[in-house]
Amino acid sequence: MTSHSDLPIFGLDIGTRSVVGLLLKNNNTGYEILDIEIQEHEDRSMLDGQIHNVLSVTKVITSIKEKLEQKHGPLHKVCVAAAGRSLKTKRAIVELDISKKPIFEHQDILHLELSAVQKAQYEIAQEYEGKSVNYFCVGYSVLSYQLDGEEIGSLVDQSGYVASVEVIATFLPKVVVESLLAALSRSGLELEALTLEPIAAINVLIPPTMRRLNVALVDIGAGTSDIAITDSGTVTAYGMVPIAGDEITEAISDHFLLDFPEAEIVKRQLTWQDEVVLTDILGFETSLSKEDIIEPISKAIKTLATEITTEILNLNKKSPKAVMLVGGGSLTPNLARYIANSLQLPENRVAIRGIDAIKSLIIPEDIKAGPELVTPIGIAIAAKESPVEYVSIKVNDQIIRLFDIKKLTVGDGLLAAGIELSKLYGKPGMAIMVKVNERLISIPGEHGHPPRLEKNHQSCSLDAPLKDGDTIIVQSGANGKDAKATIGDVIETLPTKAISINEKMYTLQATILKNGQQALLTEKIVDRDEIIVQSANSIEEVLASLKLYDMIEQIKPFNVHINGSQVIFNNEDTLVKNGKKTTRNALVQDGDFLSIKMKSQPFITLEELLIHEKIEASYYITVYFNGESIEISKPLVIPKRGDDLLTEKSPIYAGDSLTITLNKKETFIFQDIFRFVDFNLTAQENKTLIILRNEKDATFSTPIHTGDHLEIKWVEKKSNKS
Repeated sequence: MTSHSDLPIFGLDIGTRSVVGLLLKNNNTGYEILDIEIQEHEDRSMLDGQIHNVLSVTKVITSIKEKLEQKHGPLHKVCVAAAGRSLKTKRAIVELDISKKPIFEHQDILHLELSAVQKAQYEIAQEYEGKSVNYFCVGYSVLSYQLDGEEIGSLVDQSGYVASVEVIATFLPKVVVESLLAALSRSGLELEALTLEPIAAINVLIPPTMRRLNVALVDIGAGTSDIAITDSGTVTAYGMVPIAGDEITEAISDHFLLDFPEAEIVKRQLTWQDEVVLTDILGFETSLSKEDIIEPISKAIKTLATEITTEILNLNKKSPKAVMLVGGGSLTPNLARYIANSLQLPENRVAIRGIDAIKSLIIPEDIKAGPELVTPIGIAIAAKESPVEYVSIKVNDQIIRLFDIKKLTVGDGLLAAGIELSKLYGKPGMAIMVKVNERLISIPGEHGHPPRLEKNHQSCSLDAPLKDGDTIIVQSGANGKDAKATIGDVIETLPTKAISINEKMYTLQATILKNGQQALLTEKIVDRDEIIVQSANSIEEVLASLKLYDMIEQIKPFNVHINGSQVIFNNEDTLVKNGKKTTRNALVQDGDFLSIKMKSQPFITLEELLIHEKIEASYYITVYFNGESIEISKPLVIPKRGDDLLTEKSPIYAGDSLTITLNKKETFIFQDIFRFVDFNLTAQENKTLIILRNEKDATFSTPIHTGDHLEIKWVEKKSNKS
């Protein structure tokens, strides 16, 4: 009778193009390969690691099972893997306002990280039109912490305005496992153990002792290239690029006019033949060297290398220490060298690893120890030695099943239960928004309280370990109280000013208006109140607040209309601030000295108005008349108030409307002098009138100018003698 321990391990690698079935025997010192069967799918029944046609995949699995059973007896249990390409990777960023909560503790940061994971889980579900709880998180890595938009090493004990964390999280859809179980059941097989393909390959090539090294493992298949990263003793990230060996086959097919199966044969021959004979679709047979085939497809190989290295850098944020390539596609010529160059690694740091690298594995001579069998053998060994098991827990009396892929925590349980972590903390109380002098001020409410979190009726943290049978109770934290405040909370002190006006000291205190009504600092405020602190700023405002109305009248501008246009007359000699002339709108500061000249009459003269408006009232010349200096003038304006003719000394009152007609400047003539001097021009007997200008004869109409010497006199008439 055969003992249970003597039964071979049956492992299945269900790939995109083919299914590999193998039997392993555990001989206590290691494993021995007993048999291998490989069969390709008849149609596209697999896509990106997920079974799309259960019946078609079942047919291939059943065929492999029957072939192995013919040689080794009945097979009932099988080890399988969920494909690495089924893993969904998503980045997510979550921000948190920390302006009123300066201290950041470890649990706060963990809560923020898991909120980001949940956001990624939700976005994955949106992309694939499923529910977020139908995706299991199998791991996440923090890409960066940021404080106020700048990257920072740690958020612990940091203060600022906005904290954020960016994570990259990896999820496994439930449907992948469910479709696997359905295909196995239809094939008459029972699931003995489940693992993930990247974990399977890593377990046999990179033992835990090597995982402290930052290494990338790339499984290059037909349709996809699966990536896993190790560092600090664990698997830190998984990824996938939808490009692999088929792209190289297609490049060969396109360039050399081969059908796809023929191109696939040529690609495989490149790994071990220097000369390849190919027959194109037209029937022409050609013999080409290995280099002649590789050179035209180099672009496709470089593209594959670039896609792989871009995803490695995306997951790892830097070049790893080394890269291991497995899978049939890893044998693509020059691929390892291109990957090394792209990652700026020495070429000996990128290596193709075959099953001969698996320690304690006995390989029959008829089986080629290539890289394409690493994952199938890893599945059989890893699924047996470190299977992914289900963990059953309760979250708020709801039974939840988790994949025990990593060290599970209470946070993982809450994620699997679909509990929104971002809503666990109590909401902060309602803030009060008020306007103070047109500036919006927010008065925050009380902080929300942390959630109640228990594991097996004991208070716990989000990173507390989780095991089968644990019970979690989680309740949202209480909301914070609404904000309360008084006017004094938003206005610390009322500004005051001490100023001197005409050598008398005055103290000015600002006033408070709440919604247009005068208020005190102790009054309560509510949302949307408008607070205005009124402080007299200009000289006119200061005088009004001190009720010095007579002084206001002195500094008010004088408004009159000249020829229909308004004229504002400011008497600049009236107002002085700190020894300098100023205007009524000038700002008053604490300690200023004001001097206001008090006028005796409420009017100005026409002369003052004309000077202000720079209107020349008359023009003058100075002449000498009979030896005496005389100033004579002519008016240039005809000023009227209504029909009344005005003089330069006429008083002008605020609001007057004046008409001013401008005269042309005309040359003075001799007779103009008589308006300013008295001279008897009455004819005298026996005398004649002599008129001289600068000692030359002149007449009353002779033009005169400044500086002229004018002379007029009566002289005796000369007698006529015969």
